[in-house]
Amino acid sequence: MDLSNAQCQHLVSPDYKNFILSILIVFGILLSYLPQHYRIISLKTSYGISPYFVLLGTTSGSSALANVVSQQQSLQDVSCCKDINGLACFAGLLGILQIGTQCLCFFTILLLFIIYFPRDVNSSTSASKTRTQGPTYRTALVVGGVCLVHIAVMLIATVTVGLKQPSSLQSWSNFCGILAALLSSIQYFPQIYTTLRLRCVGSLSIPMMCIQTPGSLVWAASLAARLGTKGWSTWGVLLVTATLQGSLLALSIFFEYLGPNKGHGHGKDVSRENNEHDEQESRPSEETPLLQHQ
Repeated sequence: MDLSNAQCQHLVSPDYKNFILSILIVFGILLSYLPQHYRIISLKTSYGISPYFVLLGTTSGSSALANVVSQQQSLQDVSCCKDINGLACFAGLLGILQIGTQCLCFFTILLLFIIYFPRDVNSSTSASKTRTQGPTYRTALVVGGVCLVHIAVMLIATVTVGLKQPSSLQSWSNFCGILAALLSSIQYFPQIYTTLRLRCVGSLSIPMMCIQTPGSLVWAASLAARLGTKGWSTWGVLLVTATLQGSLLALSIFFEYLGPNKGHGHGKDVSRENNEHDEQESRPSEETPLLQHQ
């Protein structure tokens, strides 16, 4: 490789502190989402998770992935891989790997949300009285379909712009970054509303948010050091997300450990309470007529 090429110099002699931190962030992203995946699977319900939170989070993740892939700095790092060793190439692709890991983990939440959507609760008579305004299984399927279409559109558009109009690729990257920022900015509002309405955590994982809220700030700093000010549309998304997720974390901790319904309302608890309420209504009392119409 021609070492006079300034574009690849930073990969030949990488900053090992940032390199190690970037690898730790990849594993941190994986570990931070595992509690959420485990909670949905262990409870066998996605009760309490807003479908619009899942929709906005998945589309925001795919937009962020399109943003970082089409970044000028990312493309330069990829082009350097043919002239440098494997470790240096891997170091240059860590930014893409981080965003891709997050996108994959949130897509897994989407799948689990659909698979474990509480259809049995929605179909019961008692639950229909208390959840008439709640989402249905059809809503969950529509959310899944929209997310798949959005991922396909982002992929096709990025490849098309890169091949047909490479000079416009940075503008497309900025557009994807702004779109991701807008989606992530409103991502937590539906979930905050749902948590306030249900007054419980539901299937949300508090450990996940405890890891991700400070982790997003560290991740943003790492991406800012890698991409510089030109990559503001990439690491700025994480700053917005950390602030809103911190607000949701505070609400979740209150309802789970301090609120009047602390430790309850995880889907199965609601179903059990509704069934007990129906049984109490069906039992005869002093006011029950002796002769009832058939």
